[in-house]
Amino acid sequence: MQPSQQMIDNETGRYLPVIYPEELPYWEGARKRQLVLQCCKGCGKAWYPIGPACPRCFSMDFEWKQMSGRGKIHNYVIYHKAWTPWFQKRVPYAVVQVELEEGPRLTTNLLDCPVGEVKIGMPVEVAYEDIPGDITLVQFRRAAR
Repeated sequence: MQPSQQMIDNETGRYLPVIYPEELPYWEGARKRQLVLQCCKGCGKAWYPIGPACPRCFSMDFEWKQMSGRGKIHNYVIYHKAWTPWFQKRVPYAVVQVELEEGPRLTTNLLDCPVGEVKIGMPVEVAYEDIPGDITLVQFRRAAR
C-alpha cells in the first residue's frame, strides 16, 4: 500500500493510521504497550510529531526512548458531529492534546471519561487500543492517581 492512500477498516468504517517507515519504532512500541518517542542525543529534548531532526537544536542524532506515559490535558475539543459512521455511537466525544511529563504534546482520544468531566490540567495516563490490521493506537484516560 502506498503511504498516501487512506486506510479504512471495511468492517467498522473506522479510519486507520497510515504508517510510514520512519514511524515504525513508534508503532512497534505501541504494540508492546510502550510509548516511545524520539529523543535528541545532543540536547536531550524528546519530541512529537515524528521528524528527521530535533526541533530545538536541529541535530539529526537521536534515539527512541520510552516515555512515562503520564501527562495532563493541555487543550481539548468536544465533537458533537459524527464525521464518519464509526463515530455515530460515540458523539459527543473528546479529542485532547496531552502534554507529557517529558514535554511533547500528542493529540489523541480520551477514553472512558464523560465529556462533561474533561478539564484542562486533568492528569491522564497512556492507554492502548488494539484495532484491526495489527495496529495499536496510543490513547489516554484519566489518571488513576
